[in-house]
Amino acid sequence: MNRKLIRPSLSEIQDQLAQRPQRRKPTPPDQTNAESFYYLKQMQARTPMVVVLDAGETVRGVIEWYDKACIKVHRAGEPNLLIMKTAIRYMYKQADARNDHNMDGNHTGIDERE
Repeated sequence: MNRKLIRPSLSEIQDQLAQRPQRRKPTPPDQTNAESFYYLKQMQARTPMVVVLDAGETVRGVIEWYDKACIKVHRAGEPNLLIMKTAIRYMYKQADARNDHNMDGNHTGIDERE
């Protein structure tokens, strides 16, 4: 009994591969929730924050709430502010200001504890 090996041609294999849907990498999520996590952590701890605006002004206070476009900063003895996120250059914890920032709010890179 002789058995004949039947092998598909290369063109048949390529046709079968072309018919399979190609798998793509899933698109990354629009949001990582890192920003939300940071704001919630600072709000719960009532951490005094320094917000530096694009205009160079600094605002000191506690973040009361936030949404997609803005944050509300509670300031003791001064009016509360609603700050658009697009106007914020950066922010940091006020406790870090004593260690890493000079009086102008610029980073010195020098650790005064050493």
